[in-house]
Amino acid sequence: MDKVCVGVFKCGNIGTAPILELLLDELADRKDIIVRTVTTGSKMDVEAIENSIGKILEFNSDILLLISPNTSAPGPAKAREILSKKELPTIILTDGPGRRVKAEIDEQGLGYMIIMGDPLIGARKEFLDPIEMAIFNANVIKVLACTGVFRLIFQEIDKLIYALKAESKLSLPKLVIDTDYIRKSQNFRNPYAMAKAMAAYELLKKAAEINAKACFVEKDKGKYIPLVACAHEIAQTSAELADAAREIEKSSDKLLRTPHAKDGRLKIKEKLLSSPETPGK
Repeated sequence: MDKVCVGVFKCGNIGTAPILELLLDELADRKDIIVRTVTTGSKMDVEAIENSIGKILEFNSDILLLISPNTSAPGPAKAREILSKKELPTIILTDGPGRRVKAEIDEQGLGYMIIMGDPLIGARKEFLDPIEMAIFNANVIKVLACTGVFRLIFQEIDKLIYALKAESKLSLPKLVIDTDYIRKSQNFRNPYAMAKAMAAYELLKKAAEINAKACFVEKDKGKYIPLVACAHEIAQTSAELADAAREIEKSSDKLLRTPHAKDGRLKIKEKLLSSPETPGK
């Protein structure tokens, strides 16, 4: 297979969603993939799914990425049900609540990447406006980028693309991306940078916990308004910590970069003034 068609179906939004497909072709010159995206916008109800999912299936993708908040909710669950009946390798990308339905996703024959540090937003009308929404998502994106979570995500997708190109057997990922991933990864050379990155990710998990309480448990606005504001302040601090971790790596000229080559292979470099090289060469 010369080119792999990657379909991306976005149902509602989590922090990873806005740039998911861009992680696969950051330089816009990759020759081995075609990417097609369909989104329901911020809506994730069953009607939005049923009215949109047929569009992504029209592209006859070789692999499909379904990304949504809380994949156990009626809309995303409907999308999983529809896709599980297709002979189409599908990976679910979702946030922490998706952990509750891992077994169900397995039974449907779908892969998954559950991102524990991709938090629920503080969706209360007294607090959230378009600007607050944008800032929150920007902070989440920064943390997931700086901690190496995005690198894990695109590398797992790349493995599937490489397997399709080689016409070899696919092994769909089954990952719960928690803080321990950051510790085990090779993304940081400095242990203080790694510790800051771990702290940043843990803070996002806490923000999700607080926002869940504020959005679904507390009924008194005198309680839930300060809670959502608190969670968003935590996300801001988390982004600052993640940025500090990256700055430590930059200060010693050890910042890891892994760009895609035109043929889709990952290259690697650390020194700013060096050229990226293909591993093993």
